[in-house]
Amino acid sequence: MRDWRLLRFDDFRIDLTDERLWRDDKHVRLTPKTFAMLRCLAERPGQLVTKEELLDAVWPETVVSESVLTNCMRELRRALGDQARAPQFIETVHRRGYRFMAEIVADGSSRTASVPSVERDPMVRRLAAMMSADVQGDSRLLVGREAELDQLRQQWFTAQDSQRQVVFVTGEAGIGKTTLVEAFVHEVMQHQEVVVSRGQCIDHYGVGEAYLPLLEALGLLLRGPQGPDFMPVLKREAPSWLLQLPAFVSEAEFDMLQRRASGATRERMLRELAEAIETLTQEHPLLLILEDLHWSDLSTLAWLSYVAWRRAPARLMILSTYRSVDAMMQQHPVQDMMQELQRHGLCAELALSYLSQAGICVPD
Repeated sequence: MRDWRLLRFDDFRIDLTDERLWRDDKHVRLTPKTFAMLRCLAERPGQLVTKEELLDAVWPETVVSESVLTNCMRELRRALGDQARAPQFIETVHRRGYRFMAEIVADGSSRTASVPSVERDPMVRRLAAMMSADVQGDSRLLVGREAELDQLRQQWFTAQDSQRQVVFVTGEAGIGKTTLVEAFVHEVMQHQEVVVSRGQCIDHYGVGEAYLPLLEALGLLLRGPQGPDFMPVLKREAPSWLLQLPAFVSEAEFDMLQRRASGATRERMLRELAEAIETLTQEHPLLLILEDLHWSDLSTLAWLSYVAWRRAPARLMILSTYRSVDAMMQQHPVQDMMQELQRHGLCAELALSYLSQAGICVPD
């Protein structure tokens, strides 16, 4: 069989040499795994490609859940402008796999000189570098978690399209949740201007402070480089939250905030912070880390659920961790909340399992 370098369908061209997708003269950004899925389907037009075949081809010798496959397909359809219910390019074969429907024209030529070079587009270059499976940095030290790291890249890539992402990284204590999150944060910050903040839940004896990890995250935002930009947003859109952070306002401002926030209800507080965060993401994408939600107060969970349900555009990704076994033993509601969001397609779970012997063997 001839090794075709270019596959054409409709207005698209798949460049197999450079591993890029083009629509007319415009580069269509795909993560490496999503491109691999497209290639696997396009090389077998009209044929059923089973889920097992795709998993073996795109994630060889790696154990991943079908949700990773689903996320890849969602990104691919978005890039192609395709609809699952009325497909033009990719048909879903219920419970079995997918079929590439479009007619493929193959030739051996590489893309024409008229195609703009991605190297001249700095934003595309930065995003491509960030999303690449070969990204260097701290992720080199993350042994055996490439599939999980790649899924986080895909979620972050989607968040850049103003489609908020809520992701839960779950697993037992010591399994590597924080290590995975830190590697991902390091990678994103290396290749893109992004606001990162975080809050830590702690094990309380008795009733804990409401919204504790969110208040910690707000304090870090106000102390950070974007603090001067974020303070007016909080004063205008979330005065009841700024009241909880008196160190950041003068006495006169505090009195004014008390008058503005008088009679604030729980529902109002949920809405205020959600709208303030959405306003912030109009200027800067935000990666919010909430750790150890199995110790979270109920108010924080209520805000997280509320934000997941909102449909307003936001370049926001909330990345939360919790110990699934601890949550179950303590009958903590975080597990039920996550499953309810999952049923409605409003969040993703990255359930970490212990690494196999092969997974922890690093070649010299």
